[in-house]
Amino acid sequence: MADQHRPFYVLLGPDGAGKSSVMAEVAARLPAWRTLSTDHGLIGPGHELVGALRRNVVEDVLPHLGTYYSADFLASVLQTAVVHLRDELERHESDVPLLMDSYYYKILAKCRLAGIRHNPMYTWWRSFPQPRAVVYLDVSPASAWRRSGEGARLNPLEYFGDRPEWLGFDSYQRSLRKLMLEEVRDVPVTIIEEQPSAAGAAEAVVEVLAP
Repeated sequence: MADQHRPFYVLLGPDGAGKSSVMAEVAARLPAWRTLSTDHGLIGPGHELVGALRRNVVEDVLPHLGTYYSADFLASVLQTAVVHLRDELERHESDVPLLMDSYYYKILAKCRLAGIRHNPMYTWWRSFPQPRAVVYLDVSPASAWRRSGEGARLNPLEYFGDRPEWLGFDSYQRSLRKLMLEEVRDVPVTIIEEQPSAAGAAEAVVEVLAP
């Protein structure tokens, strides 16, 4: 059930959808709204540790996943982002509309794609308040691949295989999309088809949030 006590929405999408840019555009267009994310540059003051842990995952954990670090360890570190978003939601003023980046949906899907099919954390995450609606910012794997510099800017949680190659990326992104939409099947979802620019995507998102 959606949380009826907070005007709370989630912006979701695959890798390369441009959610960070769209979040920034939406914040400028809807100044009365609050945007919440764990992305670099969008984390609020006092939460620098959240950004540091995100960097540690990319720089320290992922290069040694399966050797120094297990998939369960990876999920445990990623959970810090989920709990941070939940904590911020609980502290959020109920009369201010909120747009949150991804919530636990994308992290849960990525954990499953990393080989963690079942984990007690998933049940806990799914018990968190649910948004009134999800806005799904879509992008084709081909466009996302081009945006990544044909794999040059990818991390190992964005493709299947030992190195970033088109087939592994395409397969991963299609699986990621399927799992995320499966996770939000009980929440109202609006899919924004691929847009030519962040400004166009933000305009489409604003049309959904504040028609």
